[in-house]
Amino acid sequence: MKTGSATLPLHGGKVPKWLFSKMKDLSRALMEVMLIEYPLVKILEYLSDPFWFQSLGCVLGFDWHSSGVTTTTMGALKEAFKDLDAGIYVCGGKGKTSLKTPDEIKEIGDKTGIKTEPLIYTSRITAKVDNSAIQDGYSIYHHTIIFTNSGDWCVVQQGLNDENGMARRYHWFSRKVIDFVNEPHKGIISEGFTKPLNMVAKESCDSREISTEIAREYPEKTAKELRKIRELVLPERHLILPSDINIKRLMKPLKLAFDRQPEDFETLLGTYGVGPATIRALALIGELLYSKAPSFDDPARYSFAHGGKDGIPYPVDRKNYQRSIDFLREAVSRAKIGKYDRLRAIKRLACL
Repeated sequence: MKTGSATLPLHGGKVPKWLFSKMKDLSRALMEVMLIEYPLVKILEYLSDPFWFQSLGCVLGFDWHSSGVTTTTMGALKEAFKDLDAGIYVCGGKGKTSLKTPDEIKEIGDKTGIKTEPLIYTSRITAKVDNSAIQDGYSIYHHTIIFTNSGDWCVVQQGLNDENGMARRYHWFSRKVIDFVNEPHKGIISEGFTKPLNMVAKESCDSREISTEIAREYPEKTAKELRKIRELVLPERHLILPSDINIKRLMKPLKLAFDRQPEDFETLLGTYGVGPATIRALALIGELLYSKAPSFDDPARYSFAHGGKDGIPYPVDRKNYQRSIDFLREAVSRAKIGKYDRLRAIKRLACL
């Protein structure tokens, strides 16, 4: 399922400490209300919705349109859920923190008994899909996985494009993913549309199959065919150029794939060392030698409560921000002793 689009320019700088502190407090209060009102899987479903997520960032008072809303909102949620002990966990983050995701998942598994192998695989394969199987010019730099004791999960990750100064956010939800490499996304939020190599489109089914078949062949044979292709002149409309492929550097991942003999594209994509260049080369061979063309369709398809960090549409109102936190905290406290009047008031306001 692919839904929605939004402009997400890359913004530098850091969120002010006072604002991030408020964001953590409000995140916790909001999540406490949601934990009372909804099952855990419903919270994951909301976070996997790109429009709901964008609205949450606006409510928390961050820039309504910048790339920072992803990293900062997830950072605030990660801190909030640490304190709640609610059976829902956030792992990963921005830059080097994202590389620690498997270790964070294992640590939670050791404490809770949750089976972590499927979650670690999910974290890795979703990042591989959005970084290698979809080559849209956006390199993943932020990756988070949110999961529950029952094994349900959602992934929110973001890539950047240095050339156009934009970011693209990718959303995944476990109950919507039937196949990791065939139309898997709940939604992608983007600055616009490109013409990427899209190996997870249903139209790329034949290309995925032939790419996997080629990967099972002896690497020297594949390299020989690539050297021939380097001499071809392709139409300007074609986004995969032979000049993009360094055959010498490609040999190592091809040998790794050959040794593994992948039975399907997902296994090929998950092979260590197989990245964008390998997938691009295999797709190119598959199209030119076997007429199995990949898709080049782009898979990408808010409101304020307290103001925004940069003063747009107006500066953050600290007094009202604190009032919101206090109101939600009191609502949760009352609900815990059986008094739901404040939660019902919020529900009534939502219906207006």
